[in-house]
Amino acid sequence: MESTQRAPSERGPERGPVRAVLIDVDGVLTVSWKPLPGAVEAMERLRADGMPLALVTNTTSKTRAVIAERLAGAGFLVGADDILTAPAATAAYLRDHHPGARCLLINTGDVTADLDGVRLVDAVEADASGADVVVLGGAGGDFTYQALNQAFRHVQRGARLVSMHRNLYWRTAEGLDLDTGAFLLGLERAARVEAEITGKPSGAFFAAALDRLGADPADALMVGDDVESDVLAAQRAGLTGVLVKTGKYLAEAVEAADGTPDHVIDSFAGLPALLDRLGGA
Repeated sequence: MESTQRAPSERGPERGPVRAVLIDVDGVLTVSWKPLPGAVEAMERLRADGMPLALVTNTTSKTRAVIAERLAGAGFLVGADDILTAPAATAAYLRDHHPGARCLLINTGDVTADLDGVRLVDAVEADASGADVVVLGGAGGDFTYQALNQAFRHVQRGARLVSMHRNLYWRTAEGLDLDTGAFLLGLERAARVEAEITGKPSGAFFAAALDRLGADPADALMVGDDVESDVLAAQRAGLTGVLVKTGKYLAEAVEAADGTPDHVIDSFAGLPALLDRLGGA
């Protein structure tokens, strides 16, 4: 049964009807790129209602174009322009804050097409000429001891540490897998630095997505399966946060969280009904 943490009338006098929706992908729409029950139909309903939406994902293994192709193949009515990824946000951040920097990227998957304007150096070049910025993407087979130790040494020498996100784990068809945050915590502590985060839970990430939609935080809603990075982070940015009980959802993680989601629903399939109660678009 669907549940909410507070009644729709309690959105507050400063909040009007929901006029834009931000949606996480992995664990909300799909798991291992297979659509969750009712998710395609719920997306069709949002499209039919004319609801402006953006898919905001920390997925770091695929480009926006590939994600759009996978989702379209699964039946979702989305295109690359509907998607904001952590790599794309990272590229914008590096262009603005570290223009021309030599960036050593540690990431599982090829997302270079979304890192336009970023000067990437490989491990050999970084060792020979140095790295100005160490960039962590998504965890996987490329997060070897050698790679992480090289990152550690460059940060010790003064390189800035940028991470696309700090998620601790994600849901696959086989279960929960460790993600970047599990390694980032150790690297930060060992190097005595704090990483600059470019994807969720960065407030700038949510702001960039809302800017694309021309929406204000008070009129927008974020749907995610990560209580901290998706939901509470969005609430801190001024959005209404909706947690789904799919993907990486764990009841114990919600109990241990730093705050309370505005709404909790069983799955993305229940979003249209929640929007009806909240007064969507």
